[in-house]
Amino acid sequence: MGWSRLLFLWIGWLLCISQKVCSAPIPTTLDGPFTPVTVSLDPNLRLGSDDLPPYHPRLVKRVPSVFPEQIKLALSTPDAMWVSWITGDAQIGPKVVPLDPLSVGSEVFYGTQTGNYTFTSKGKSLVYSQIYPYEGLLNYTSGIIHRVRLTGLLPNTKYYYRCGDQSLSAISEEHEFVTPPSPGPNSYLTRIAVIGDLGLTYNSSSTYDHLVENDPSMILMVGDLVYANNYLTTGNKGVPCYECDFSDTPIRETYQPRWDAWGRFMEPLLSRIPMMVLGGNHDIEPQAGDLTFASYSARFVVPSEESGSNNRLYYSFNAGGVHFLMLAAYIDFNRSSEQYAWLKQDLENVNRELTPWLIASWHSPWYNSYTNHYQEFECMRQQMEDILYEYGVDLVFNGHVHAYERMNRVYNYVLNPCGPVYITVGDGGNIEKLATRHADEPGNCPKKIHNHDFGGVCPFNYTSGPAKGKLCWDRQPDWSALRESSFGHGILEVKNSTHALWTWHRNQDAYGNVGDEIYIVRQPEICAHMTAFL
Repeated sequence: MGWSRLLFLWIGWLLCISQKVCSAPIPTTLDGPFTPVTVSLDPNLRLGSDDLPPYHPRLVKRVPSVFPEQIKLALSTPDAMWVSWITGDAQIGPKVVPLDPLSVGSEVFYGTQTGNYTFTSKGKSLVYSQIYPYEGLLNYTSGIIHRVRLTGLLPNTKYYYRCGDQSLSAISEEHEFVTPPSPGPNSYLTRIAVIGDLGLTYNSSSTYDHLVENDPSMILMVGDLVYANNYLTTGNKGVPCYECDFSDTPIRETYQPRWDAWGRFMEPLLSRIPMMVLGGNHDIEPQAGDLTFASYSARFVVPSEESGSNNRLYYSFNAGGVHFLMLAAYIDFNRSSEQYAWLKQDLENVNRELTPWLIASWHSPWYNSYTNHYQEFECMRQQMEDILYEYGVDLVFNGHVHAYERMNRVYNYVLNPCGPVYITVGDGGNIEKLATRHADEPGNCPKKIHNHDFGGVCPFNYTSGPAKGKLCWDRQPDWSALRESSFGHGILEVKNSTHALWTWHRNQDAYGNVGDEIYIVRQPEICAHMTAFL
């Protein structure tokens, strides 16, 4: 038993004695690897729900056209914060004329006392369009999207702000945010919420309400935000399976006003809590000229430039003593790619004395025992897993699969005490319903894999272990510690440089209850440079 485990048990014993509450101890990754567990599907659980209608009170526009709406925050550097919002009215129709982005100014007034704004920052604005080169499809052009970067911020400090255009007397109400602590081995955000595949359904609203109750200090959104591409351009009603209902469309259509509805739905939270985003497959949204990710890239500011990336789909940032890697699964990830070169450089620049924790995230999981999206990104794993292991990534968050699954520490499909803990949280509540089938159950092994290889061919049959020579296991894989088909979200509380508490919260549970909890423990003394287990 290592010294860190003994220290942890000793602290738990002291708390038990002092508070006279000695419940069962929360397990740690040092207790693993764990025997795989599958939680049975709750027969009373709704597997899906309809999207909220456009007239729902949480989705309608609540301010005059020239006033800011859809206000949201994003981290930049440790002393800077992005504020973005939208003014003006979007247009949809056969022919659309973009608004002039310079017609409304971009200003933020802010300070450390309510009503007293001692600082002013100005920014830039843009519009984007979604254009389809097919007769009968409706085009879209957005309102004016404003972006302002606030600099020189003090760490762990509450700021009050208003945004808009003072010359037009179009200023928002006062909002507030708290800056993250400075990078350091003893500085951490209180709670980091992790959500994937949220959408805009009645289930999504339940996830949102549970999330607000958990009072996060930052949100990690791991892709597939809105599901606007489960609609035709005419709007009407979204569907769980686009290919099933709209199989004859010339291109995957979208109904872009759903993005505006989502921005209004999330504003009460995102105007005070920074959200860091990833692009998922539902955010690609191809249009004329082979343009992709137009809405996603325009609406969400990320610190790509600040982290040395020339692509808004991958970037990194620090939040206290944690360095986050945000990777892109839907552009080239091969070892010859620009993304891989950037990743290698970023990892080389990480100072583990300053940011002991290294957390990576991308949309599509490498380790997944559900039939849905099974081994879709095996090629990405083969290209990138080695370097993440070599540099000691502690934890990986994914979405894409609409269920929950937490893995034992694993590397190259083999249980490994120095491998990352992979967690899939693609259960935010979107319109496509829950994933419930497991690839290791009779008849559920996929007949065909949808392979995202970007020019390569990857073998899929296992080369060792109990499933050697097969595409699927005949039982829950050893690397799958816990899986359950329920909607929810996760909360990560980093306690110190070696311990972080992970809890998963199901929508069907009462507030405060958890469906899964575990302390994730780093062991830098045995996993340094990853040489011991290579």
